[in-house]
Parts: sequence; structure tokens; C-alpha cells
Amino acid sequence: MSEVQEFDAIIVGAGFAGVHQLIQFRKLGLKVRLLEAGGGLGGTWYWNTYPGARVDSENPIYQFSDPELYKDWNYTEKFPGWREIQQYFEYVDKKLDLSRDVSYNSRVVSAVWDDTTDRWTLTTEAGDVYRVQWLSLCTGIGSKYYIPPYKGLDSFKGEVHHTSRWPTDYDLKGKKVGVIGTGSTGVQFIQEIAPVVEHLTVFQRTPNLSLPMKQTKLDLEEQKKLKEYLYPIQFGRRNQTFSGYLHDLDMKPTLEATLEERVLNYEDKWEKGGFHFWIGSYGDIFFKQDANDVAYAFWRDKTRARINDPEMKDKLAPMKSPHPFGVKRPSLEQNYFEVYNQPNVALVDVNKTPIAEITPDGIKTSDGIEHKLDVLVFATGFDMVTGGITSIDIRGQDGVPIKEKWVNGVRSYLGLGSATYPNMFWIYGPQSPAAFSNGPSTIEFTSEWIADCIKHCRENKISHIVPSKEAQDAWSEQLQQIASMGLWMGAKHSWYMGSNIEGRVAIYHQYAIILTFSLYSKKVEILQFPGGVPAYYKAISDSVAKGYEGWTLKQATA
Repeated sequence: MSEVQEFDAIIVGAGFAGVHQLIQFRKLGLKVRLLEAGGGLGGTWYWNTYPGARVDSENPIYQFSDPELYKDWNYTEKFPGWREIQQYFEYVDKKLDLSRDVSYNSRVVSAVWDDTTDRWTLTTEAGDVYRVQWLSLCTGIGSKYYIPPYKGLDSFKGEVHHTSRWPTDYDLKGKKVGVIGTGSTGVQFIQEIAPVVEHLTVFQRTPNLSLPMKQTKLDLEEQKKLKEYLYPIQFGRRNQTFSGYLHDLDMKPTLEATLEERVLNYEDKWEKGGFHFWIGSYGDIFFKQDANDVAYAFWRDKTRARINDPEMKDKLAPMKSPHPFGVKRPSLEQNYFEVYNQPNVALVDVNKTPIAEITPDGIKTSDGIEHKLDVLVFATGFDMVTGGITSIDIRGQDGVPIKEKWVNGVRSYLGLGSATYPNMFWIYGPQSPAAFSNGPSTIEFTSEWIADCIKHCRENKISHIVPSKEAQDAWSEQLQQIASMGLWMGAKHSWYMGSNIEGRVAIYHQYAIILTFSLYSKKVEILQFPGGVPAYYKAISDSVAKGYEGWTLKQATA
């Protein structure tokens, strides 16, 4: 075993959360190390480099709010692509010399708590061992990618790739390509490769209710002017809106608006693009089915007008919504629906003709048709929200792995930590707003909360802090109660609920359908705080104001 390396704190993961946490811990004067499984900063943007990959948060809010960082940085597009986001992380690294405190290619495999010393011992895949007082998990919500266990996968003679591990400079030109999955990644990937492949076959489980991105190039001089007076206002506004974006929900009930008012409102949001139609319009679409139906009808009619073939219209934008609009995070597209007007593109509805097996030459569906392929691409997403944490063997005060504890449902307090796991926090993870928000919006104030908590503990000679079981049970129950008030359960396959992964047990039905997935199956439940950014910010701030209510603090012995 390697020599044990002693630090005050370890951060796991080098995306926005890990980088911001490193900056905050440095300010505290902590001896800190950031462990990153990849070879560079960026988190999801280090790994996700597939054709078409780009963020769905618009400039300027997809960056850190520190003026010292944004003053010299300019994105070139309203919705930056992966290359430019990687360049942003390189810029921040150079500006702050972050890499001197980072160990790259260091995948953490275990973290074990010692209650006698109030220390965590972490071990990496390479055998490096660290002992620390504070552990911050910044593994994000999409770090453990998922490939369904299709029969015959190993027999395929062509190439197989998952979008999150896309090979560098790989050329699909002139090839017969099959894509399984039409989530956000699938939409971006499909619209990018369709013009260059010989033939594209898309295997769709659920139609993607994508919204128009309305991508634009940004003017450098205009950005410089905005930085002088508007950027501070915009960054301050993030924590005041439901989603952490600059636009907010309209709380006027949909059906109280006149037809004329409603249509003009919808048209305005549609033309603005991005998420304006989703989280910048009438807020009751998340709670009232009749309001949701009206929004879906508008989306459907706009979308069907872009598709030529009647059968294709019904597959991509059916007359009846496949699930309530907006309860799955919409993708942002640029020409996705026009792709299906191309003669070299086919769409297979796997609900009608499921994938029976992977053959040496392609994919055979239940109707006996074999779809010949050179390349098979899985755009099947991730073990979302919890997978980054449960992929590490984390054992707390009682020695029970957190993965095992969460079989019957995630339990946390404030989406920050979990009972029996002292001095361990996470950012942008389970039961926080996470993907219900713009990432950097919630990441920054959560990271600051954790840093302030550690500062409080150090100044008051507190050796460890851990959520009480009662507090975390109450928080977890509150999340489910909020979710039950809305339409979230109407989406059969949703990573918001963890139901994108087969083998999870639904807790919102009177019965459970159990499939084989792994040693520990998991319950389908709302995995993120659905009450909005302001409510979450208030909850974590109130806990501090009340003397860290809901947390148990252990005084250090002399």
C-alpha cells in the first residue's frame, strides 16, 4: 500500500463544482487536494466530446461569477460547445494555477470514515491513499455512463461507442450508423452527424420534446460593454429565479390568460429560444394537466410543421403527449426535426418493435428486420444524479456502504450530506436543485455554504458535523411531497426520477416491477429538489441561522 498522504480536505471531481470548491478551500487556508479521474479539468466537458456536444445554458451565466475571471473571458456563441468550455477551464486553470493542487487520472474507489480520529481514508484505483478531515464530493449528476445489457452486444463486428467516451477525431463520414437513445445527447449527436453519414438509423424509446435553441454568435465588443454594468446584475439575479436562469416562471395560471394573450406569450418565448418556453412561461404546466396540455399542443403544432412525412410526425410529435410536457428536461435543438426529412435517416420506434438482439452485422428488432450497421452508438445516458457517489465504496460511522443504504431511496439533509457520513458533503448532487437549475448558479452558493461550514467548525473547535437521521428523513419526505403535487410521475422513463435505468423499483405505484440491473437495485423517486432555487437557498441558509439546525456537531477533545 502507498504511503498515506495527509490533507485537511479532499475534493473528488474537477468540473464546475470541484473547481469552485478548490478556490473556496484555498481561501480558508486548507491543505487541499483535488482528485480527478480524467486527464484535465472540466468534469462532464472533459468526457463529453461527441459531435454536437454543447451546453443548454446561455451566456453569460455558464461560467463563474467572479469578475476577475469573467473580465478577460469571452464565449463566441450564446450556447457554447464542448471545445470552448474546455478552453474556458484551461483559462481558469492558468489564471489561478489550479493544477498544482490537482491529481489527474486519480479515480477514487473507496472512502472509509474512522470515528475515533474523525478522519476519512480514501483510496484511488492506482492504490494511492489519503487521510483527511473533510471530504467534498463533486462528482456531478452524469459521471457514471450506462449501456443497456442487450443480448448479443459482444458479437457485433463493427465499432461500438458510448457518446460520453467519444474517440478523438473519429470520422463517421460514409458509414452506416445506428444510434440508440434520443435524450439530449442523442438529439445533439443525431443532428450533427446526419449530413455526413451514408445512413442513419435512430432507435427511439420516447419522443424528445425538444425546444429550438436559437443559437447565435456573440459580439466581442458588446460583451465587453455588458461586463461593465450588466454582468453583476445578471449573476445576482440567478439566485432569485426558480431555475437559476435569467428568465423566470410566470405564475399567472395558463387558462386565466385569454387565448390571444396566451398565444402571443408562447410565440414570444418560442422566438427567444432556449428554455424560455419551458421555465420562462406559465408555471402551472408543472402542476395542472389542462395547462400542460395547452403548452404541449402549441409545441406539437410548431414541431409537426417542420416534418414532412405523416408517419414521422406521429413518431416525433404525436397528437397526444407521451408524457406531461416539461417534466423531463427538454433538449435544445437546431435542426433535429428536419433531419428526419432526409432520405438517409430512418426512425425505429422500439415501443412497437423492440430491439431483440445485437447481431454481428447490426441490430435485429422484434419484427425480424435486421438493420445493417458499421457503427453502433449508445446515447443512453448515465446512472444519473446518484451514480457518481454510489460508484465509490463510501462507508461511514456504521460501516454500511452508502450505495446499500440508498437501495430503498436516497436519504440526505438539504441535498448536502447524509446521516452517518460525517464531514462529507456533495455539490450538485442528490436532493439538491441540480439539473432543475443552471449548474453554476446552485454550485456557487452551495460551495460557499460548505466552505463557511468548515470555517465555522474550525473556529469553534468542532471535529465533525453530520446530519441527524430525523432531519434527513424530514427533508427527503418533503421532496417527495413536493413532487407528488406535480406531474413528474407522468414520465415513465425520466432521469429526474432515475427511471431511465431499467431495474429500478417504482415507489409511486401500488406495485413494483423489478428487473435485473445490478447487485443493488434502486427505487424510482424524485432525485432532485423540485421546489426552486430561492426556496433551496432559503432552506440551507435557515439551517445556519438556527445554529446548524438538523446537524449534529461534535466538539473536539483537547
